[in-house]
Amino acid sequence: MRQAPVTPQPFFSTPEQRLALARQRYFDEGVRPSGLVSEGVIQSWSRCVQSHRDPVEHIAFNPVTPSRIHSALARSQLMLQAAAGDLGELERTLAGTACTAILTDAQGVVVHATRAVDHGERLLPLARRIGVNIDEAHIGTGAPGITIRTGQPSVVLGGEHFFGSLQVLHCAAAPIRDVHGQLAAVLDVTCEGRAFGFDAAAVVGLYATTIENQLLRAQSTEHLIVHLQASPALLGTPMEGLAGIDSRGRIAWVNNVAARLLGVAQGGPGLRADEVFGLDLNHLAALTRDTHAMHRLPNGLNIWLGARMRARDGAAQQVFQAGTTVTAPATTTTPPPPTPRDPAPAAGSTLRDSDRDLIARTVQACGGNVSKAARTLGVSRGLVYRHLKTNAPA
Repeated sequence: MRQAPVTPQPFFSTPEQRLALARQRYFDEGVRPSGLVSEGVIQSWSRCVQSHRDPVEHIAFNPVTPSRIHSALARSQLMLQAAAGDLGELERTLAGTACTAILTDAQGVVVHATRAVDHGERLLPLARRIGVNIDEAHIGTGAPGITIRTGQPSVVLGGEHFFGSLQVLHCAAAPIRDVHGQLAAVLDVTCEGRAFGFDAAAVVGLYATTIENQLLRAQSTEHLIVHLQASPALLGTPMEGLAGIDSRGRIAWVNNVAARLLGVAQGGPGLRADEVFGLDLNHLAALTRDTHAMHRLPNGLNIWLGARMRARDGAAQQVFQAGTTVTAPATTTTPPPPTPRDPAPAAGSTLRDSDRDLIARTVQACGGNVSKAARTLGVSRGLVYRHLKTNAPA
């Protein structure tokens, strides 16, 4: 059933009038409603039309096959583990609203949804079930589907949905990328029957960033992870930049914030750390932890740096704060490994070699006391014992 014609006018008193005119122009007159809805929505409508879909179709939120659900959950296991804390916090944040947060895999299959108070919704209880596919190919224009197609944050409100039966929904989505720079998941916030009473795009973007940072860390057990920001107060927040450095001293990945600060493409694979940071791998790995000063990048920007290494067992091996220069004296309250008399790591050593050397010299500085060395490095005693055993003479 087509809507009654809307008389064009230069201004609209309500968003509903704007959307009604946009739909009339596109679906009835075949005219692109540029300026009335976003370009992302227009392109999504176009893809739906090209797929021979009709806006009056009835849409059912049907789960995919059990085997595909199992596969989606298996692929998302690391993601769900890394995101567990943030998803729980997001659920608490939304507890006083009528919104549900939905996490999908890169294909749009729901792998997690927050609990929500029942406000008499009809569609949301169906859409948020594990295994339901909310990609564009299944439910038409929606924020998750647009984000999957474009890799960019998106918002779809009410009448911007392609199918008429879904126009009671309002949704905002943001992408989550992995260490390869590929889309790993989509985080979506949706409410039914009412407009958002807050900036949903900002909220979902914030939590998508924190989850992405957690995923990058979880996938980087063999990388030196460098943290950077222009303000030290932003380190450890969703606004910090992150970069993974591999054992060859090359950048394996950077997140969006780090890419902007460093002036490199997101991902930045293959770039040498010493060219980008002005510090080689050995200096990055040997920095002491409590020096609070800026470091000047080769691009001239003064920023604050931090670094963290993790072993395969997930134990943190060291946390560093970079100073103005790599020769600045340490100001830690524990014995600084290494001392000035210790030999510098060999120029050709790898991250693993620097790691072992750091642990061995810390144990030596602590008089052979493994427990004290573990506390100094912020790691488990078992990790220190394993490294000592690996380096022991045959």
